[in-house]
Amino acid sequence: MAGVAVCPLPTTASVLLSTTVGTAFCSAAANTINQIREVPYDAQMARTRMRPLVRKAITPTHALGFALVTGTAGPALLWTMVNPTTAILGAFNIALYSGVYTSLKRTSIVNTWVGAVVGALPPLMGWTACGGGILPSAEYPIHIFLPSFLSSVPVDLSLIDNPLAPFALFMLLFSWQFPHFNSLSHLVRASYAQAGYKMLSVINPANNALVSLRHTLLLIPLCSVVVPLSGLTTWTFAITSLVPNAIWAHAAWKFWRQGSEKQARVTFHHSLWYLPVILGLMMFHKQGVDWTSWMWWKRREEQDVVRS
Repeated sequence: MAGVAVCPLPTTASVLLSTTVGTAFCSAAANTINQIREVPYDAQMARTRMRPLVRKAITPTHALGFALVTGTAGPALLWTMVNPTTAILGAFNIALYSGVYTSLKRTSIVNTWVGAVVGALPPLMGWTACGGGILPSAEYPIHIFLPSFLSSVPVDLSLIDNPLAPFALFMLLFSWQFPHFNSLSHLVRASYAQAGYKMLSVINPANNALVSLRHTLLLIPLCSVVVPLSGLTTWTFAITSLVPNAIWAHAAWKFWRQGSEKQARVTFHHSLWYLPVILGLMMFHKQGVDWTSWMWWKRREEQDVVRS
């Protein structure tokens, strides 16, 4: 939904609704297949042993039927009501999560990087749902938007639909997931080890915290340079985004320095508010939207109504 919101291209309520429901179906299918495949391992972990299949609250046949219905309905809805590109991304994400990611969890720590790609694709689906492209070409070149003190050229809103914008959205979600998941996995690393999952928090806890710190630090130039440079937001976002980024980076730094469960929990809790705050700031500072002017216009309109 944030991908739809920040995209400069026009859309409709039906496209937004179809994109949201279709993506939810794809997510449901991927998660269901994941749980079908991991029943014996989920049974060994305290945080997953109450899942429906482990408790035998539903049968594997029931779960498979649900996965088939949602896994078919999601891409089909996206194809018919949105566009083929968004449908292909949805279907690809089902396969990537339930196939590649789930298989890698017990064989390689690379699973976390694959999982981060899975989580970074939904905002691209919102972008493509509006008709935006994602791959650069001769007909779809990259454009950059310099701050006003470096360029006297007025902002051309039509150029915001360029490959750098969806790349910024993708990288935002991609990097967010490492401090989010790595801090969580640190808290349950004993359960992961018991179930035989190859997680960085199990194999190398210190490096696990370091990866979290790297990505919280990477989010700073991503938000303060790449996002406004892409045209998604004004350059004011580069300043306002520094506050949440600094707070989270500080928590990740303490997690890396101390490696304690307390700091891991703080880092994880920060991840929960960070994403909606950053996405909200992106919407507020969206290029071409002047909220101050809009509020002034509304006040003037209200005054005119009173006078009449």
